[in-house]
Amino acid sequence: MTFTHAFTAQAADIDELGHVNNAVWVRWIQDLAVAHWAAVAPPEQQAAFVWVVTRHAIDYRGNVAEGERVTGETWVPEAPRGARFDRHFRFTGGDGRVRVEGVTTWALLDRATGRLLRVRPEIAAPFLD
Repeated sequence: MTFTHAFTAQAADIDELGHVNNAVWVRWIQDLAVAHWAAVAPPEQQAAFVWVVTRHAIDYRGNVAEGERVTGETWVPEAPRGARFDRHFRFTGGDGRVRVEGVTTWALLDRATGRLLRVRPEIAAPFLD
């Protein structure tokens, strides 16, 4: 299942080079993943679990200026391995060119205890459909 969400670069997102700062891209990557989780996970799972990033691999392919809109896409191509899974992402400009893409590895935690949990099939299913 591919999930999409639009982002527009604001003045605060722009660095001294005149384009979206790398730290903003990391925030957008996380915002995209969190929005995906909120869109597909039942409320009881959202209340019981939280995801944390364990690894980012990001390729910067182009710049985005203030006011420019990009569409973020994210998908999970394979079933989780234990407590972790890889989430792919891509941000594309209005011209269809990829600006940023990569993979993040996420781990599932029990919200109450903070302990690492194995991703059960019913938690992974909405991401894999």
